[in-house]
Amino acid sequence: MSTAHPEHYDVAVIGAGLAGMAAALFARERGLSCIQVGGSGGILFASGLLDLMGVHPVVERRTWHDPFAALAALAQDEPDHPLARVDAASIRAAFESFVAALATTGLPYAPLGEGNCSVLTSLGTIKTTFGVPRSMAAGAEALDARSPCLLVDFRGLREFSARQIVATLADHWPGLCHRRIEFPGSGAAAELYAAHLARSLETRDVCEQVIGLVRPLVGDARAVGFPAVLGLARSADVHAAFEAGLGVPVFEIPTMPTSVPGLRLQAALEAAVAMCGVRRISRVDVQTLAFAANDDDATLELGDHPNGGRGERVVARAVVLATGRFSGRGLVADRDRIREPLLGLPVTQPPSREDWHRRDFHDPAGHAIHRAGLTVDHAWRPLDATGTPAWPRLVAVGSILAKQDWIRSKCGSGLAIATAWSAIDHLARELRATASG
Repeated sequence: MSTAHPEHYDVAVIGAGLAGMAAALFARERGLSCIQVGGSGGILFASGLLDLMGVHPVVERRTWHDPFAALAALAQDEPDHPLARVDAASIRAAFESFVAALATTGLPYAPLGEGNCSVLTSLGTIKTTFGVPRSMAAGAEALDARSPCLLVDFRGLREFSARQIVATLADHWPGLCHRRIEFPGSGAAAELYAAHLARSLETRDVCEQVIGLVRPLVGDARAVGFPAVLGLARSADVHAAFEAGLGVPVFEIPTMPTSVPGLRLQAALEAAVAMCGVRRISRVDVQTLAFAANDDDATLELGDHPNGGRGERVVARAVVLATGRFSGRGLVADRDRIREPLLGLPVTQPPSREDWHRRDFHDPAGHAIHRAGLTVDHAWRPLDATGTPAWPRLVAVGSILAKQDWIRSKCGSGLAIATAWSAIDHLARELRATASG
């Protein structure tokens, strides 16, 4: 392990999922030097939609048009929920900052309002969400108006059927119709892949051919929907070309993960943090994290780089733990308990493994294991076994936090973005106070 001349930063972010990316962006926005260590977490599985709060209480499965009203109800019912501890103004500012950063990389989102939107899914269900990529926005408008609309898919593209979507929504959206076409150059291919189609559509000739195939099918449709394959690195350009070529609003429908919108989101976030000056070290784990006895700095020992080169030592004035839950190995489930592997922090969890799950897999109340995680104080600092902060400038953000079930509440992006904003805000004030003192 190399120990010579370690690099120093104001903030070290451990984790590169949505919460880690948001924390790195917000740290730089506040003028803090930042290093980010870790893989991309679950971003590849993202739909591109940014949920804030869609369901509360989960046991009632009540959906909300107004996410801020849902958050107010959450604060009354579950005051210890992480999102209940962030004020509405901060959440609005966090989302605006986050989508603005994505726009600078060529991934624009529709203007954020006060309400949730309803969008189609590839299963023909309707999803409630807050932040919608601009390439999907016309679909929310068409769904809301129930206007005549054409859905197009491609022969050989698995896990997406425009016909199934239309059949599922027949009673609710009578003006919906579907057509299937051959993707140019696909020949006798038995199966097509979304990412391959997206890259092909960035070729002008292929893009024009698909537009030419669809144009005669539009008829009286006021919008045309496609699976989310309209470009990858240049999705905004491809979407604009389709709208100009078809003469009506065009929208994408999220596909099954891993999806093109997830690939876009990951690439956009990686570009955004690089553009604002974050140093990123991907595919490398933090082997140890140690804190100085005088609370001055934290030292991170990094593993060897997979492309060669020994690990290095990094020194930071503050650390953000954004390692996620089980898939990101921020939490690890052993035979008898759930643990946090990096620091051995206490994990709030059911008293025994038998209590992790309810007997009914579909129990409306959910499973207790989904609410396991780290308990933090008012400044997002995880607590040790004595109930005091493990280190004055260590914070935890995102899904590793206890007392929330983001999947059932439809609040995953909101949890990541809002807690990262609030935690970085606390750290920035603390670092300024330490420097002036």
